[in-house]
Amino acid sequence: MNYDGVTPEIARGLLVLRERIAQAKIPSSKLDETLNIATWNLREFGKTPRTKTALYYIAEILRQFDLIGVQEVRDNLGDLKRVLGILGPDWQAVYSDAIPDAGGNRERMAFVYDRRAVRFSGLAAEAQPPRIKRGVEYLSEISWWRSPYLASFHAGNFDFVCIAAHIRWGSSERERLPEIEALAQWVSDKAQEKDADGKDLIVMGDFNIPSEKSPLFKALTAKGLRVPDKLLRSTFGSNLEKNKRYDQILHLPEYPESFINAGGVLDFYQGDHTPLFPRLTKQAMTYQLSDHLPLWVQINTNTEAHLLREMAGE
Repeated sequence: MNYDGVTPEIARGLLVLRERIAQAKIPSSKLDETLNIATWNLREFGKTPRTKTALYYIAEILRQFDLIGVQEVRDNLGDLKRVLGILGPDWQAVYSDAIPDAGGNRERMAFVYDRRAVRFSGLAAEAQPPRIKRGVEYLSEISWWRSPYLASFHAGNFDFVCIAAHIRWGSSERERLPEIEALAQWVSDKAQEKDADGKDLIVMGDFNIPSEKSPLFKALTAKGLRVPDKLLRSTFGSNLEKNKRYDQILHLPEYPESFINAGGVLDFYQGDHTPLFPRLTKQAMTYQLSDHLPLWVQINTNTEAHLLREMAGE
């Protein structure tokens, strides 16, 4: 990480942040064996410029993982590029275009990744709902306010597609249901494609689901998507109070053994933001870091044993 220009105050804050990161007990990833994947809603990232302090904190959090799906990246990419500069030349990003209307909120989605561990393999696109021919036009019956964004990656001999989503908040939970149902069906259909870029699908993002008991969660998992066991059995949430399950990581794997029993949230807040931002209110802090905690899971990318069993006809 590039520490040029770090002041003593920023250094002290980074030391506090590192202590909090250590409490998350994120296991180190191993080249060609495991991969640490996360999703993080970075509140209005790019709307109001972050301070240098916040940019270093964000970089410190991101570098704990190999691949991060980031939501609420705004049309201005200045802060994202500054964070990549802090992370160093091995870090890159692939991102969608911003949606300029009120529903899109000038947001885009990004995948930030360490290319020493994982490589972008070519596919980058927005998901489109199924279309029906009406007259001479092909039209969709539903639109996502912010189209899910997908990109293909490989790590070792493991090829996979990540799909990031940010479901509308709307005026009620009921308004979110059609978007979630459409996404679950779209992922199921994608998995059946003969010539897909990767059969292992990892779906992540901010689904604005309050809990796993919600009808929204049931709709999201109705078509085969499932939450890794470690995350499903845990009681934590991904908001600062850790009582809401807004953010999710789910999978529809070709190799079920890809997901191992490690995952959780990285709690940079821990009930008190002042050691990191001593002069800010909690509300102001959320616009410098976020009002969401990163959710993460470690996956096993070594699929050689599975491939050999297939070759052996087992």
